Amino acid sequence: MAAYSVTVRERYDELSGASTNPNYNITLLIEDDGTFTSGEPVTHSPGGGGDSFTYVGTYDDGTTVWGVLQESSGDYMLFSGDASATPPGSIVIANITTDPLLACFHAGTLIDTPNGATAVESLSRGDRVLTSDGKACSVKWIGRQTISTRFGPAERLMPVRFAAGSLGDGLPQADLTVTADHGMLLDGVICHAGALVNGTTITHVPLTKMGETYTVYHIETEAHEIILANGALAETFIDNVNRRVFDNFSEFEALYGDVPEMEELPFPRAMSARQIPIRIRDALLDRGNGKLVKLGSYPTG
Repeated sequence: MAAYSVTVRERYDELSGASTNPNYNITLLIEDDGTFTSGEPVTHSPGGGGDSFTYVGTYDDGTTVWGVLQESSGDYMLFSGDASATPPGSIVIANITTDPLLACFHAGTLIDTPNGATAVESLSRGDRVLTSDGKACSVKWIGRQTISTRFGPAERLMPVRFAAGSLGDGLPQADLTVTADHGMLLDGVICHAGALVNGTTITHVPLTKMGETYTVYHIETEAHEIILANGALAETFIDNVNRRVFDNFSEFEALYGDVPEMEELPFPRAMSARQIPIRIRDALLDRGNGKLVKLGSYPTG
């Protein structure tokens, strides 16, 4: 099982949604795909002596997207990978979704900032993030996209999970999940995550693990940048994807209107497995058995 360290900030009454308990720190243990799925049993320790709870879904209080657990008594608990997030004084039970929560690049992914690592869903316009060369730049916009698993995405576009350490040098520092077309900077090449899948340490996340819908977050800065996500080098939003696909495009339009096309960083881009340079292919070892990775493979079951 995979461990995900979080802070459970409040317990809420199952009927009224009123807060009933102070916060405490725990470690959640989830199945090894790094995904919380509605109805999935979750073990935590300490607190409750390692009792098993059930993951329910997510709760958006307008500032933070929280994961929601329900204990056998019926009460709900909110948790977040961002220990600085402030929990709401009460919750509206009807607004709890059944959305999955990825303990990786979606809700919970930690982005390096001058004030420490911050969960991606907790970032806002104007916040500052650190680039790979150590400079701080401002967040221009956070794009949110809700994806329905009923209508896709196609297998080749399923989310990709990088196991901790799969990129070498201990990176990412924790399991990292990104969209298949998200660029990761490896040895001077922006490699699309889907092109790096090897079926062992870098895998597609089956849609059966994603619930009915899931949300992805894209960080846009003024210029195309390389930032650190769970310690790994990942690109910021580049507008070769139309902003109109995002749920909150109207927010961007109201703020900025039409903008000129962004200029990409001066790195070559590998969008498919056959475009991955041999030096990178050979450097990515299967940490489990020491064999060279087979890039571009898909899960068999």
